[in-house]
Amino acid sequence: MRFVPGLVLLLPLLSPLAHAELIDDVFDRGELRIALEANTPPYNFKDGDKLTGFEVELGEQLAKEMEVRPSFITVDDADLLPGVESGKFDVAINHIAMTAALQDRFDFSEAYKQTPELAIPFQKGNPAFKSSLDNALQRVKADGRLKALTQKWFAPE
Repeated sequence: MRFVPGLVLLLPLLSPLAHAELIDDVFDRGELRIALEANTPPYNFKDGDKLTGFEVELGEQLAKEMEVRPSFITVDDADLLPGVESGKFDVAINHIAMTAALQDRFDFSEAYKQTPELAIPFQKGNPAFKSSLDNALQRVKADGRLKALTQKWFAPE
């Protein structure tokens, strides 16, 4: 019987899945919480009362591909990344460049825009979420929807 208490103390150390994966939380809620500023056209902005822009439409497409609904939360720049880091938001889709400093704090999707290279940050340590987000982004790229959004919002000069 003395072995059991010792085993109980070791169980949390033996289980790398002790904390829930972000993808499980997203599916349980049925929504992807997307933070953005809503004041930077053509990326994201309000047209009257309606939220619109390239990243809003991209977020809608990604959530659809992940089979959840998008939930957009407009925030100030100062609250954007800390909110993702703390888990208040699942992702920030706010024309964020993947820098070395940010890669120390966040995991990122693959790039959704090449010039400049923009990607979607989310909490570190969520490989299943990364896979789901990247797969959704790949499908949006593969069928031409990302290209169509890019042409719609960033017409060639």
